[in-house]
Amino acid sequence: MSMALNPLSVEVTVVREDVALFTVQGDLDADTGTDFQHHLANQLHHGRRHFLLDLAEVPFMDSSGMNIILRVYQEARELPGSVHIISPTPAVRRILDLTGVSITVPVSQSAEEALERVDATPGAQQRPDTGRPES
Repeated sequence: MSMALNPLSVEVTVVREDVALFTVQGDLDADTGTDFQHHLANQLHHGRRHFLLDLAEVPFMDSSGMNIILRVYQEARELPGSVHIISPTPAVRRILDLTGVSITVPVSQSAEEALERVDATPGAQQRPDTGRPES
């Protein structure tokens, strides 16, 4: 019954060509995680490499939500890219800290701070290879 009270809402904003901001509202759990995962996969498919996850309106997250975040983190690192969590609620921050996810995935207080971290990431501004053959 409580799960119907906090349905998941995900708003995606393309901040730059390679950066997507996900504003998530509601519980992020086994029942709602698939929807969130589809939004992330869609942005990966469209060439986004950096993912800013605003969790300020997520009152509850279980291991399903954490697993989705860790999976997209692994996929983004292979691109190379990054994932940044923004303003998690105290309950969600506690889960992130207890499980060590906040050690792996950076936590920022604002989208601006997360974007600064994206820009400071080694290789964030790299251009593709020029295509010239080696001599």
